[in-house]
Amino acid sequence: MRQARRLPRRLADCSGGKMTSRNGDGRWSRREVAKGLLAAPFVLSTAAKAQSSAKYEFGVAGIAPIYSAPYIAFKKGYFKEAGIDVGYLNSQSGPRTKQILTAGQVLVGCSGVNDALATTVAGKPTTVVFGLDRRITYANILIRKEDAGKFKSVADLSGQRLAVTQLQSATWLMAVFITEKGGAKDVDIRGLGDFATMLGALKSKQVAATIATSAMLEQMKGEDWAVPLFSIGDDASWKSTFGGDVPGIGCYVLQEQIDKNPAAIQAAVTGLVKAQNFINSSSPEELTELLHEDFMNSLPKPTVQSGLTFYKQNVFSPDNIISENSYALLSSIIKDRQFTPDQMAKIPYKAAINMDFVRKARAA
Repeated sequence: MRQARRLPRRLADCSGGKMTSRNGDGRWSRREVAKGLLAAPFVLSTAAKAQSSAKYEFGVAGIAPIYSAPYIAFKKGYFKEAGIDVGYLNSQSGPRTKQILTAGQVLVGCSGVNDALATTVAGKPTTVVFGLDRRITYANILIRKEDAGKFKSVADLSGQRLAVTQLQSATWLMAVFITEKGGAKDVDIRGLGDFATMLGALKSKQVAATIATSAMLEQMKGEDWAVPLFSIGDDASWKSTFGGDVPGIGCYVLQEQIDKNPAAIQAAVTGLVKAQNFINSSSPEELTELLHEDFMNSLPKPTVQSGLTFYKQNVFSPDNIISENSYALLSSIIKDRQFTPDQMAKIPYKAAINMDFVRKARAA
C-alpha cells in the first residue's frame, strides 16, 4: 500500500524547538524545499477554513422584547454578515445561562448583568461586552387588582410572599432592593421558576406580589386583573429608588474566550450593534412584525408592540455602552445584598465591563 506523503520535517518542526534538515547536516535539497512550499499554503488554508467554519451558540435567557437586539441579529443575518456562525438557544433563565456559559455550551450569554458578575465572583472570570438597556426592565412589582386598596405602597408588602424566578437571580436582587428601599419588612421571597409560573402564582393567590418584566405589565393591561405596585415607567419612583441609569440586561462572555478568540467576540458584538442600529431606526410596529412570529409568539402581538413602544422610549440603550457611572449605581445595589465587600473587590468596572468591542463596531 502506498504511504501518505509527509510534510518535510523542517516545516513540521517549525512551531518550536530547533529546526533540522532531513539528513541532519543543515542542508536542504531543492526537492524538499519545493515540497514544503507547496504544502504550506494547504496547511494554512485548512486551518483558516476550520476557524471560519466554527459553530457557536448564543444563549438568550427569556422570551421578551428586551432581547430584541439578539433576535434581530439572528433574523436579519447580522451575525453571519459579521463573520460568525452562531445559533440561537433559549436558555430560559439567568442562572441557567451562566451555567451553560461556564460549561462551554455557549459562546455568549444574554441575561442580567449581575449573572456575569456572579460568575466572576464564583471563580470563572466573565465580562459584559454589550449593554441592552439603561433601566432594569424586570424591576417592577405586580399585585392583584383586587388588592390595590390593601397594598398602596411597597412598604405594605411587609410579611407577604413575593415571587421571583430563582433565589440569587437578577429578579431576586430587584425584589430585595426595592422592598428594602420601600421600607417593607420580612418579605418572604419565593423562587418559582419562570415568569408564567410567577403570574400563575399571583393569580391563584399563592403569593401577594410578583417581580415582573415591563412586557408582563403591558400584558396585564389587556387582562385587567393585575396592576403595578412599582413600575420603572414612573420616573419619580425610579429616580428616588435607583438614582439614575442602571444596566439590567447584558451580553457577556468568558474572559478566556476574549483572550483566545477575540475575533469571534468582535463578530458577535458587531452583529448586535447592527441590530441595535436597526432598532433605533425602526418603528415598534415594524419590529413587532419582524420578530413576533419567530421569537415571541407565546406573547399576544399587541403586548409585544406595546412593550417595544415603551422600551424604545424608556429602556433600550441606543449606543449599548455601560458607563462607569451606571455600573457604580448597579454596584451599590449589589453590595451587601448579593456580594460582600471582598467579593465586590473582584468585580471593579474594568474587570466586569469591556466596551471596546462595542466602540470598535460603532467606529467601523
